[in-house]
Amino acid sequence: GLSNLTIIKNALRVIKKVYKKDIDIDNIPLDDQKTYELFKRGDTTGVFQLESAGMKRYLKELKPSVFEDIIAMVALYRPGPMQFIDDFIARKLGQKSIEYPHISMKNALENTYGVLVYQEQVMQISKEVCGFSGGDADTLRKAIGKKNAQLMAKMKDKMIEGGQKHAGINSNLMESFWKQLEDFAAYCFNKSHAACYGLIAYQTAYLKAHYPAAFMAAVMTSDYDDNDRLAIEIKECTHLGLEVLQPDINQSFLEFAVIPDSNQIRFGLNAIKNVGSA
Repeated sequence: GLSNLTIIKNALRVIKKVYKKDIDIDNIPLDDQKTYELFKRGDTTGVFQLESAGMKRYLKELKPSVFEDIIAMVALYRPGPMQFIDDFIARKLGQKSIEYPHISMKNALENTYGVLVYQEQVMQISKEVCGFSGGDADTLRKAIGKKNAQLMAKMKDKMIEGGQKHAGINSNLMESFWKQLEDFAAYCFNKSHAACYGLIAYQTAYLKAHYPAAFMAAVMTSDYDDNDRLAIEIKECTHLGLEVLQPDINQSFLEFAVIPDSNQIRFGLNAIKNVGSA
């Protein structure tokens, strides 16, 4: 039920037909400069998960440079963890020093500049720092995810004890880390989920950066029955230097179509009131 997957499929079809290029979307480079430039400009209208005005503002501030940054933004841009975004950005840009609750936690928190973002990081810390088994780490994740106070209390002693025994962290420091964990418990997101979202976001951004006409035609084809969205998207086409031409009985297809060798998109007949596919 995810329209973005259809948009990607349609864009690839248009690219093949108009530009004679076959793109294997699952094997595009994850360090493509043009794509990161698009993120840095906040040009993300039509890009999965990164379209809102707030998200655009944060992307411009963050200036993402690695795929991990996109995963983190997907996880952080939600009602609870939004409070950590400014801290995350300041640390990435070197405006604030990157600090870890304890040096033994560096391995787990390095990718997110010392900010606790994902459930998996909590599990990793419990294993590496407190000597938890995989099963215990998962029990801790469940307790946090389900906000199970009884189970949390049980895990607390185990974690504080483990931190002292395995990493030599004094109990006061472990206590304050636990407090941080409890506050964080309400918000933490699983990285595997954020990474899947981040990948689709990156793929749509990649297509938009390299083949804007084909991408926007696919996006408008997807939203053909939503006038408000179409208005936003046609405006975005103008911003990208693309011209959306009026419907033409001799040139239009059912879908929005790219006119070869031009920066023009021909309006799709399906998007006209009372003109259906039949």
